[in-house]
Amino acid sequence: MSQGCTYTGDGVYVKTLSDYVARNFSFKGSEGQAMGDILNAIAGASKMIGNQVAMCSIHGTYGLKGADGGAAGVNATGDEQKELDIMANEVMLAALRSCGHVSVAISEEDEEAVILRPASDSARYAVVFDPVDGSSNIECSVSVGTIFGVYRIDDVEEADPYKCVLRPGHEMVAAGYVLYSTATMFNFSVGGKDVRSFVLDPRFGEYVEDPHRSPLLLPEKPKKILSANSGNAGNWNKPTAEFVAWSARQEEPYTHRYIGSMVADVHRTMLYGGIFFYPADRKSPTGKLRLLYECFPMAYLVEAAGGQATAGGVRILDLVPTHIHERSPIYIGSTRDVEIVEQIFAAVPVEFVEKVNSDA
Repeated sequence: MSQGCTYTGDGVYVKTLSDYVARNFSFKGSEGQAMGDILNAIAGASKMIGNQVAMCSIHGTYGLKGADGGAAGVNATGDEQKELDIMANEVMLAALRSCGHVSVAISEEDEEAVILRPASDSARYAVVFDPVDGSSNIECSVSVGTIFGVYRIDDVEEADPYKCVLRPGHEMVAAGYVLYSTATMFNFSVGGKDVRSFVLDPRFGEYVEDPHRSPLLLPEKPKKILSANSGNAGNWNKPTAEFVAWSARQEEPYTHRYIGSMVADVHRTMLYGGIFFYPADRKSPTGKLRLLYECFPMAYLVEAAGGQATAGGVRILDLVPTHIHERSPIYIGSTRDVEIVEQIFAAVPVEFVEKVNSDA
C-alpha cells in the first residue's frame, strides 16, 4: 500500500489529505510548505470541532453558558454566542498558532484581530474564519460548519493586522469550509483553480479524497432550487422579491430548500445547483452575513467550482471591506441563476417592498 493512502475495503486505495498535501505543497518551496501546514492545521482543528459538535447534547455545550462558567452573551457581531462557539474558536486559534505560518487571525467570535505571532518570512499569512457557522440551530442537530479564508501578507515589515485582511476577496490565496453532518466534508481551493473535496473516514480518523466529487464542480445542468429564508420576504428589496416571483412563473417552478446554515445550504447548492441568497432587508439594511469570513470564502469556492456570487450589482469578490465584521447581501450559486439576479437588479429599483397593513 502506498504511503498516505487508505484501503477502502473494496479493493480500492484512496488518497488521504496528508498525501495530497505532501504531493502538492510540501515540496513546492517555503510558501507551498506553509500552505500545506495551514491546511493540515485546519483539518486537525476540524476533527476536534466535529467531535465537539457530535457531543454537544451530551456535554450541554449548545447553550449560552460561557467556557468560564459565566454567561456567554453575544459575539462581536451581535449574535448569541454558544459555549460551542467559544470552544471551537479556541481550537482554531490554537491550531493556527501551532502551525507557525499564521500571523493574524480574524474570527467572528473575537471583536478585534488576534495576533498569533509577529509577521515574518516564515509567518506571512492571515486567516479569517467563522468557527461554527449555523450554531444557533445546534440544539436540533442541524448541519453546521467551519468557514475560512487565507490572505498572504505581502509586506511583513509593515504588517498592519487590519490592512492584511481589509482587501478584496479575490486577493485571498485559499478558502474552504468543513461541513459537520452525516459525513464530515472538507472542501477547499488554493489559488481559486479548483475545489478539492475530502471526507473524514471515521474508521481511520483521516480525511480521504472523495473519489466521485473531487474536484468539485457545479453541475452543467443545475437543478432549480432556491434557498432563502422566505420568512423575511416582507422585508426584502424589490429586486429580490421579483427574482423569487420570476422563479415561480417558470414552466418548471423552482423548489424551495432552506436549512439555515450557510455551509449546509451552499454545500447543497454546489452539489445540485441552484441559488442561495441572504439579501439586505429592512431588518438588516447592509445584509446579514459577514463579508470577510463568510461571503468571501464561499464566493471564492463557488467561483472556483464554476459558479458566481454577487451582492446584487457587484461581484462579491470585488468588494473591499472597511471593517472586519462588515456585513453584505449575497446571491451565490449557479451562473444561470446569479446572472438573472444581476439582470433584475439592473432593471428594478432597489427599494423595499411595501408593507401590508394587517389591520386593514
